Amino acid sequence: MIAGWLTELYLREKWDVTMVVPVPLSEARLLQRGFNQVALISAPFAQTLGLRHDEKALIRNRDTKSQVGLDATARLQNVRGAFQGFPQQIQGQRVLVVDDLYTTGATMSACAEALLDAGAEAVYGLTVGRARGKVYT
Repeated sequence: MIAGWLTELYLREKWDVTMVVPVPLSEARLLQRGFNQVALISAPFAQTLGLRHDEKALIRNRDTKSQVGLDATARLQNVRGAFQGFPQQIQGQRVLVVDDLYTTGATMSACAEALLDAGAEAVYGLTVGRARGKVYT
């Protein structure tokens, strides 16, 4: 189980977080797919650790084009300002953002910026996988 593997990694790192949020999908993508695959991983992960899980604390406030085929600079521009955190849920929290794949870090950086802008005390990132090589061009 992926959540179990992530739990082992989290415990080994000894991070001190208070809540877990999955990288959100756009409303259109969520309606099309019917679920957020990252939330299906992050929810049992958070439950195992006894951490608060909040899928509504961070939203994607605009659609972005697929990151596939974009170079690192274009990826950063594509997701810049695409996420919004909500201070009433985020203020003072130490947030762990969970995503499925880390390629250049553009999505994770944009999420962290939105969470810090909403008052997060700290933001950590955890992904299931990491792309190797220059797979984005």
